[in-house]
Amino acid sequence: MNDNNNKNKKRKPQFSLTWLYVIIAVALGYMLMKGDNTLLEGSNSRKATYTQFKSYVEQGYASRIIVNKKAGSLQMYIQPSHIRDIFKDQKVDSTTRHFVVVQFPSADKLDDFISQQEQLQHYTGETEWQSGDDDNGIMRFFWSFGPFILIVFFWIFLMRRMNGGNSEGGGPMGIFNVGKSRAKLFEKDDKNKVTFADVAGQEGAKLEVQEIVEFLKNPQRYTDLGGKIPKGALLVGPPGTGKTLLAKAVAGEADVPFFSMSGSDFVEMFVGVGASRVRDLFRQAKEKAPCIIFIDEIDAVGRARSKGVQMSSNDERESTLNQLLTEMDGFGTNSGVIIMAATNRADILDKALLRAGRFDRQIHVDLPDINERKDIFLVHLRNIKTDNTLDIDFLARQTPGFSGADIANVCNEAALIAARNGKKSVEKEDFLAAVDRIIGGLEKKTKVMTADEKRTIALHEAGHATISWLLQYANPLVKVTIVPRGRALGAAWYLPEERQITTREQMLDEICATLGGRAAEELFCGHVSSGAMNDLERVTKQVYSMITYLGMSDKLPNICYYNNQEYGFQRPYSEATAQLIDEETKAMIAEQYARAKDILSKNAEGHAALAQLLIEREVIFAEDVENIFGPRPWTSRTEELLTEPTPAPAETPESEEENNETTDNQ
Repeated sequence: MNDNNNKNKKRKPQFSLTWLYVIIAVALGYMLMKGDNTLLEGSNSRKATYTQFKSYVEQGYASRIIVNKKAGSLQMYIQPSHIRDIFKDQKVDSTTRHFVVVQFPSADKLDDFISQQEQLQHYTGETEWQSGDDDNGIMRFFWSFGPFILIVFFWIFLMRRMNGGNSEGGGPMGIFNVGKSRAKLFEKDDKNKVTFADVAGQEGAKLEVQEIVEFLKNPQRYTDLGGKIPKGALLVGPPGTGKTLLAKAVAGEADVPFFSMSGSDFVEMFVGVGASRVRDLFRQAKEKAPCIIFIDEIDAVGRARSKGVQMSSNDERESTLNQLLTEMDGFGTNSGVIIMAATNRADILDKALLRAGRFDRQIHVDLPDINERKDIFLVHLRNIKTDNTLDIDFLARQTPGFSGADIANVCNEAALIAARNGKKSVEKEDFLAAVDRIIGGLEKKTKVMTADEKRTIALHEAGHATISWLLQYANPLVKVTIVPRGRALGAAWYLPEERQITTREQMLDEICATLGGRAAEELFCGHVSSGAMNDLERVTKQVYSMITYLGMSDKLPNICYYNNQEYGFQRPYSEATAQLIDEETKAMIAEQYARAKDILSKNAEGHAALAQLLIEREVIFAEDVENIFGPRPWTSRTEELLTEPTPAPAETPESEEENNETTDNQ
């Protein structure tokens, strides 16, 4: 059996086209050398007798003479003005040097003749005497065809290297290592490896990837029962939620090598490079098995292939994707190579990539809830000197909709603010300032405003605060300011309720509170301003989504017009339906606007007191609103979650992404 295998491994010699090119080049050179320069010289040279040569010199035709004593031949170059006298039947090119080739009988007689003609002024050119071999033809050949031959051989070399040459694995040794994988390798004995202890929150995602860790540690436990480990796991979630960190933690917990590569690293300007890098990556992974391959932002190479070649076609990207599909479904089931990928655009990935046998599982890594944000704060506050009175629960409440990366940025920004103010530790005020800085931008206290402008802004922000405080499902107020921040002339901070599901009544209360600023301007200022542009934009988008996506319209109930086509130029509804959607949008916004005006009219005294307090102090908090309107009779969902015990990870419902927009541009 071994002998047979060895025989099969022996490769038969293959004829290379390179040798064909070499044979053609040698044959061409031989013909040029044997043809007495006729092929090389062509129309710019001609043979002549010694008598004709003497006649040409006596007539003053010669401009230069080159004599080869050993060969007994000479070359007489002709004056440009006399070329047509000799080359009468040929087309004359003035840019080409013309000469005649002559065999002479005696070098001494030739020398005497040339000296005589020089004295008679018939020949005034230069005479060059050569005693070596006649290598002028060879030299002219290389000077003429040498660059061309070098270009041909370089092109052959380039194509062989681009195709991978004779290297195994599809060409990892391509030209300038273009086809070699650029994946970063983290060995299993790396001192800085990441574990699940470094990943705060995401308990549900940890449970799903725990099975992969167990297989890598003890694969026989599953294979003995006939089980097959999932070949791939796709991490899906918003940016900054810790998808890459979770993949590194899987490799660290399993103590296996970890190949990390971005999806954009596969794509290059050269055709076939991406596919070559895919082959090389899997070749290296098989050598290090068991191991994990992690492809970050896989949507760069895994985007759905276009059906029409005339639109958004990319042959290089599609060939790379085809090779990736082949490799994922090609290696052995129990080879120990597991593929993990991350993306926030799972809807645009190719269906062949998501089928069973490739990416068997999709693990959702969502934005952290309030308890998970608390854990994330504890991780990032390890190396920060904080005040002993710092309340982590309060920080978690102040950062709804923040990802893990955002929380890390908050901690770093708070440390910078504290250091800027010369503090020895980071306090609560520093974290609040950091959150305000990230959400709203930098304060612009130098911006000058008139008394009327300041009053209009105060009435606007007080309108938001009043309605949000008096409506049950509106987001609870945190802080209101009329100090310009970023592009906004005023801002209000709320605590968005992190609901698993949202009802129609809850959405309508939020829309009504958002329109409270414009309604307050119309009621108490007698005019409206451009400060509500951001409010109107948010309200219009929310109402439109309620009608077209959520089916919350009276005239269009239970209908969703969601279109997942990336390049869909046609709407999934008719013109009549579009008109009906516009009418419903206008009616719903008008209804909530009238509702906001009614609430403000009934609470005009409290609204005026709140606006006056804003003008005097510029910044007010929830406690100030409570002193005017009294405590809210409703308990927010966030407070309920904080008072309840933390559920087990498996029982934690999947959190939904909420709108974290908390600023109102004025």
